[in-house]
Amino acid sequence: MNLARIAPLLTLISGLASCQSTASAPAAAPEAPRPPAFTAEAWRGDVEALVRASLSQGRSHALLSDLCRTAPKRLSGSEGATRAVEWGERTMRELGLSNVRLEPVMVPRWERGELESLRRIDAAGLPTERFPLLALGGSIATMPGGVTADVVVVRSFEELRQRESEVRGKIVLFNRPMDPAQHDCFAAYGGAVDQRSRGASEAARVGARAALVRSMTMALDDHPHTGAMRYDADVLPIPTAAISTRAADLLAAEVARGERVTLNLQLSCRTLPDVLSHNVVGEIPGSDPSGELLVVGGHLDAWDVGHGAHDDGAGCVHSLEAARLILSSKLPMRRTLRVVLFMNEENGARGAESYYRTHADELERHVLALESDAGGFTPRGFATDANPTTFESLRAVVELLETASANALRVGGGGVDIGPLARAGVPLVGFRPDDERYFDHHHCERDTIDAVHPRELALGSGAIAGLLYVVANLPEPLPRNPKQAR
Repeated sequence: MNLARIAPLLTLISGLASCQSTASAPAAAPEAPRPPAFTAEAWRGDVEALVRASLSQGRSHALLSDLCRTAPKRLSGSEGATRAVEWGERTMRELGLSNVRLEPVMVPRWERGELESLRRIDAAGLPTERFPLLALGGSIATMPGGVTADVVVVRSFEELRQRESEVRGKIVLFNRPMDPAQHDCFAAYGGAVDQRSRGASEAARVGARAALVRSMTMALDDHPHTGAMRYDADVLPIPTAAISTRAADLLAAEVARGERVTLNLQLSCRTLPDVLSHNVVGEIPGSDPSGELLVVGGHLDAWDVGHGAHDDGAGCVHSLEAARLILSSKLPMRRTLRVVLFMNEENGARGAESYYRTHADELERHVLALESDAGGFTPRGFATDANPTTFESLRAVVELLETASANALRVGGGGVDIGPLARAGVPLVGFRPDDERYFDHHHCERDTIDAVHPRELALGSGAIAGLLYVVANLPEPLPRNPKQAR
């Protein structure tokens, strides 16, 4: 929890308490969250056994290696995504899940193309130095010969608008780094990623010819990181790409010294008509005739660079292996556990919306949804949007996961793919591993199977299995959240 953000609230609470102490009639104390209506300790032995089994007999890394070998580049609409869907269905059947099926979803199809080039143009008009870059997902191509223009460097949309007269006809470089002072690396990412998602449209609005963005990583290296962007309907689209952090620093330093920097950008990417793909679904049926169920999943699609090992092969494997561990343990399951490998998280979230629509008539029976989409590093715990009563119940469960280093629970979100379920009041949980190295690999060629440590991945699978097993067997379902307006 960000203490700086809640400090004013704590001050206010302290002041109110002081006022109450001097009042003639003390106010009634606020009602505390009800304690869990169960003794979590009763499940400790089973939970720890699941973690031990994941470490000593687990298949997490073998499953992830198989996925990365079968479909290393699996962006929605690609042949790799098709192979990944086939892999997911086959793997669920091999692991012994029931009711395995493919649920259709129409997804966007964007292709990078063969030509990606960013070169310096010297005073004689000749191309010289090359800079590492990757087109952003959804970008248009450049015209033949590319875009050649001087570079203007900005760090915010406000600065961009203030310098509109300088920007017109130029290439804009958005160079706001992820904030290294942020303890939460995902918060640092959130503070910078709008440059990637909105930068091209904001630059086009003031007359720029192309937009470049500093890669979303704190690492200083030559590896560009791609990711999704979108065009606003009220501006003409311009081509856009991410450059490496080292290249961004170099170009920004030259511009800051007053040097003229001219670049030529060439891209051959394209967007094709939507194609049919699928979410992959399988279950461990529960014994309770009420039909209550839990969802666990990750997203099967990944960017077309690297293997998609951490993002989000790890999350898919966490979900599959958690189910396998529960099945192989022969522990009883009161509620059904449904594993969902979602399609198209990276550039559209169509799988998330499709699941919500497809299962609209049973959302009232969804007790919990858990997503793993933060990598396969050492577990740290979980985050949830649960109401105070459910939060306390989940905290009692999570405290059982000390042996997996996953015994912390904080307030937060669940994930993009389960996000729509919040509209129906389903409590969401996100798996939270250590995030210090995650953005070194995120959306770039470094996201490979060798970057995932087998033991760290196994600890995550065991922790998720333990949490799901206990929640699936609680005497009463967790209290739901208020439904949200769409």
